[in-house]
Amino acid sequence: MKFKFKRILAAAAMAVGLSAMADPIVVKFSHVVSDNTPKGQAALKFKELVEKALPGKVEVQVFPNSQLFGDGKEMEALLLGDVQIIAPSLSKFSKYTKQLQVFDLPFLFDDIEAVDRFQASKEGQALLSSMSSKGLMGLGYLHNGMKQLSATKPLNMPADAKGLKFRIQPSNVIQAQFEAVGANPQKLAFSEVYQALQTGVVDGQENTWSNIYTKKFHEVQAAVMESNHGVIDYMVVTNSKWWDGLPADVRGVMSKAMTEAIKVGNQNAFNEASDYRAKIVADNKAKVMKLTPEQTAAWRKAMLPVWKQFEGEIGADLIAAAQKANK
Repeated sequence: MKFKFKRILAAAAMAVGLSAMADPIVVKFSHVVSDNTPKGQAALKFKELVEKALPGKVEVQVFPNSQLFGDGKEMEALLLGDVQIIAPSLSKFSKYTKQLQVFDLPFLFDDIEAVDRFQASKEGQALLSSMSSKGLMGLGYLHNGMKQLSATKPLNMPADAKGLKFRIQPSNVIQAQFEAVGANPQKLAFSEVYQALQTGVVDGQENTWSNIYTKKFHEVQAAVMESNHGVIDYMVVTNSKWWDGLPADVRGVMSKAMTEAIKVGNQNAFNEASDYRAKIVADNKAKVMKLTPEQTAAWRKAMLPVWKQFEGEIGADLIAAAQKANK
């Protein structure tokens, strides 16, 4: 009888073990861009590293191109637990903290290397945990690149933008940036931009070389101005309650994998910016035009008042720290 009871216990234990093996921790990583963008590549690298380190224990499901949620709904989905990791543009967090608006200030950073230095600084790293009380935990920054302006006509000087409708992300800073040059900003989800440009709902937009090319925005625009007037980067963010509830070993592996995946994504962003620019030029559908130093100075002067307008919300010290990252 005792032997039979032990066999029953052993079978039960095995069944529990098999059940645990059959039910891995599922991590849904949702984002709004293509797999072949730096963010898409980072997401796939994260999946590869986690599943290799924790075979059968964790399954990472990557959903690109707004397959699950568009950029207007993904934050809500994260907080509700419908997804576990998202990587929104830094412009999307103003509801949770005003400090991240620093990344939207026009002509604040000279180049993507300056952005990288600021994000690695004490002040930049502190921003990752600035929303923990709101249920959001930043796991790191992902680069996309510097923003370029595009429209139905060349935008050589600020006056050229007057009266044009520009698609923008939901950012008060970016709204003020376009209003400063007499343009009409329109908040639209990223997935709606191509059709809006194609049908004339908006006349122009701002984006990185990779986003412009992979989403074919250049096919429905007359000119892309190499303005480098701002940055589109992302914060990889998770639900802090879910993250803290993971087994310590799993959380450690995932944290390390995310760090490595972000390195891959960021290196790709550095390497690919000029490649995507060259592809847009080669397509010969929108004319790529580089702003001269004089034109850049005019745009900068027109938009500079936006810094002062948002200094109280962002913090003068944080803006100064970002400026120090320029060489």
